[in-house]
Amino acid sequence: MSKPVVLIAEELSPATVDALGPDFDIHHVDGTDRSALFAELATAQAVLVRSATKMDAEAIKAAPLLKVIARAGVGLDNVDIKAATAAGVMVVNAPTSNIISAAELTVGHILSLARHIPAASGALADGQWKRSKYTGVELYEKTIGIIGLGRIGALITARMQAFGTNVIAYDPYITSARAQQLGVTPVTLEELLAQSDFVTIHMPKTPETTGMIGAAQLKLMKPTAFVVNVARGGLIDEEALHGALLAGTIAGAGLDVFVSEPPTDSPLLGLDNIITTPHLGASTDEAQEKAGVSVAKSVRLALSGELVPDAVNVAGGVIDPYVRPGIPLVEKLGQVFSGLAAHSPLTSVDIEVRGELVEYDVSVLKLAALKGIFTNVVSETVSYVNAPLLAEQRGVTVRMLTDAESPEYRNVITLRGALADGSQVSVSGTLTGTKQIEKIVEINGYDVEVPFAKNLIVMLYADRPGIVAVYGREFGEANINIAGMQIARHEAGGKALSVLTVDSEVPAGLLTAVRTAINAEIMVEIDLTE
Repeated sequence: MSKPVVLIAEELSPATVDALGPDFDIHHVDGTDRSALFAELATAQAVLVRSATKMDAEAIKAAPLLKVIARAGVGLDNVDIKAATAAGVMVVNAPTSNIISAAELTVGHILSLARHIPAASGALADGQWKRSKYTGVELYEKTIGIIGLGRIGALITARMQAFGTNVIAYDPYITSARAQQLGVTPVTLEELLAQSDFVTIHMPKTPETTGMIGAAQLKLMKPTAFVVNVARGGLIDEEALHGALLAGTIAGAGLDVFVSEPPTDSPLLGLDNIITTPHLGASTDEAQEKAGVSVAKSVRLALSGELVPDAVNVAGGVIDPYVRPGIPLVEKLGQVFSGLAAHSPLTSVDIEVRGELVEYDVSVLKLAALKGIFTNVVSETVSYVNAPLLAEQRGVTVRMLTDAESPEYRNVITLRGALADGSQVSVSGTLTGTKQIEKIVEINGYDVEVPFAKNLIVMLYADRPGIVAVYGREFGEANINIAGMQIARHEAGGKALSVLTVDSEVPAGLLTAVRTAINAEIMVEIDLTE
């Protein structure tokens, strides 16, 4: 019996090959040579790539035996995940391989800004001895503000505390217990910007976080303060940052990531109070080796038919076919849940499965729920392996509950959570009809039946005549088309919950205006990540 063919399409460390072991027929190819790549893909059951090899729909079509695409790194821009999923091909990456490298690069930027290291080195190379020009500041007793206290934020916290700094953090999803454990003072974003001498941002890039540090936020900072972004391009408004650096609103900045890469035409590159690096967050020998070894282990699991913890999509494995359609449903429920819970840190969450599903192993649905909850909350890529760890780090208690009784639906899955402010959030979903359409069937105790859409708006307000006309007019005048709508209530004149599906993203200012117009208790837009 021939061994499964594993294709290595880019240069990977010897440790990667060692981690694969002797059970595979390992082939090598230059992944940038499309004709050679396609010829090898014809017999490959797995392919390992880095960033240069494009595993697009055409490449996937050329690989009829392919079971897994493994990206030895974090980013997946070169992999067509939708095409892979449609073909039943698992996609895996190495989401935690670069966290230490990214944390250390952040510290490097902070030190370089504090002591003008790049500029002083450049001047000396030009024969200039200008000691007084490059007088810096000590980190000791300075305040470091960390936006996003995930795994990378926690690593930076520990490293900066070693310098004798005071660390404060803004993260709406971190409990006070977790902050206390890290020795960090939780503050609002405005307080962090006003108090910090160095600000570093580690948030995921979502519609809500894109441009979250803009002109208004930069004006809150001290004129002696510095800002660093080694997370995602676009979290800092680059035009606003350029203006702030020119005007002396802040003292300087350090960027490793940009909206457009490479940033060849960026005016930021011409300033002398900014330090830039070409997206080096994962560029260490150690990170590359960790990534290779990690995906090699995932390939072994995938080709042996087991559940792969680092799967970006879920295809195949030992998950029962009856359970598998529930995985994307529960991930979406998790994203809706986190949107509803954004006003206060999550302390506990129950994943309740009711109906015929409980006759099967549904443990993967717990992982799917956590993956969905944290997808738009943390800066690192969330997978089935790190989602439980993210919950643990945030002090979130997680329970899986099952009950064969399901009076209204054949199967129904509910995510129910308690928040630090004492409130509770719940959302339920099911699959309906022969086409297994994913629907939301309950939100915070209100019965609805709404198909999922990319853009959802949830509103809770006092039930009274004319409300629909008010918010309908507001959205219409802003050219936001309402594709679907459902209203639920317990009694006339009480509270009413409206769920809207809209065709486009809603500006934050419009949401605020609508909330004010109808005096809504809850007004949340939820953008579902594909």
